[in-house]
Amino acid sequence: MEGLLDFVLRDILTRVGGVDLCVTEFVRVSGSLLPNRSFLRIAPELLAGSLTLSAVPVRVQLLGSDPHFMALNARRLAELKPAGIDLNFGCPAATVNRHQGGAILLREPERINSLVRAVRKAIPRHIPLTAKMRLGYEDKSLAVACALAMEDGGAQELVVHARTKTEGYRPPAHWEWVGRIQAELAIPVIANGEIWTVDDYRRCVESSGVKDVMLGRGMLANPALARMIKQGAGAGLSWAGLQPLLFDFWQLVVQHTQAKTQCGRMKQWLKYLRNAYPEAEETFQTLCRITVPEELEARLFSQRS
Repeated sequence: MEGLLDFVLRDILTRVGGVDLCVTEFVRVSGSLLPNRSFLRIAPELLAGSLTLSAVPVRVQLLGSDPHFMALNARRLAELKPAGIDLNFGCPAATVNRHQGGAILLREPERINSLVRAVRKAIPRHIPLTAKMRLGYEDKSLAVACALAMEDGGAQELVVHARTKTEGYRPPAHWEWVGRIQAELAIPVIANGEIWTVDDYRRCVESSGVKDVMLGRGMLANPALARMIKQGAGAGLSWAGLQPLLFDFWQLVVQHTQAKTQCGRMKQWLKYLRNAYPEAEETFQTLCRITVPEELEARLFSQRS
């Protein structure tokens, strides 16, 4: 989730437990060979064995459309020993799609196959190559063909966001389509999209027939969601129990981001937390007009005391 679920939130959310694997925001590949700092900026975990501080593996995602430059950059990234390399065929952003990246490639299964094949050939066999897709661009008519193209190109696992690009993030997610894709593929398929609660997870599994899911916005709204899926509702996190994580998050934001973006980062997360915690609304309203980091911190610590 570009601009939101970065290494800071990966650190915080994986502390809660229940997460088996993380995937970074995408590294955009165009017509050049990127320096190592481009990968390390998105995935500083590469300097620590490609693990979060809670020892959760982190795969690095690439986005692009040129097989040659995707392969070159994947080879360079492989030298940093990531836990895996993931390819993005799902981003719905207009600016990305205009430059032939993300979901727009779902119109061309053959092009997808060439891209995946080039990357697989460029990296060592021991590094997993995975992919993420939506169900299509305008419609779902090529969903299975695109998934087969990824598998044939060498992808070893596939995450399916169960909506098309044009459907965006509007409910519902079409989980049954994940099952249709899994029925045609030999590699594991993972469901993604509209999983906000444990009940959503159960309905997704029942509808799709797959056992594993990727959490995005639902995990931001409820940081204990993965733990609850594994351990039950009793593994949830109260608002009081969330406070240490909020303050740790703020300290990391102050440490790693520019002052002009720090208040926005806290408000951004609080907006999601309102979905699961009524108390987050009051906190958000208290902070929503604050633009000075020192003032926001003082208000947060005042609430804490």
